[in-house]
Amino acid sequence: MTFGPNEAAIDEIVASCNGDLRGALKALLMVNEHLEAEIAQLYAAAAQYGFSERGNNVLH
Repeated sequence: MTFGPNEAAIDEIVASCNGDLRGALKALLMVNEHLEAEIAQLYAAAAQYGFSERGNNVLH
């Protein structure tokens, strides 16, 4: 069985949480929340320069 990059990343994350799957999931959820907050800040900054989420969408 070969492991792809996702499996290796999952193994690394779980290992960094001492094998605690619940702790690894909690850490990933916290990182996701942080990234969502950053995206919201980027949209707010883009709106100040006249970019909208629907029109001239430069963020994705």
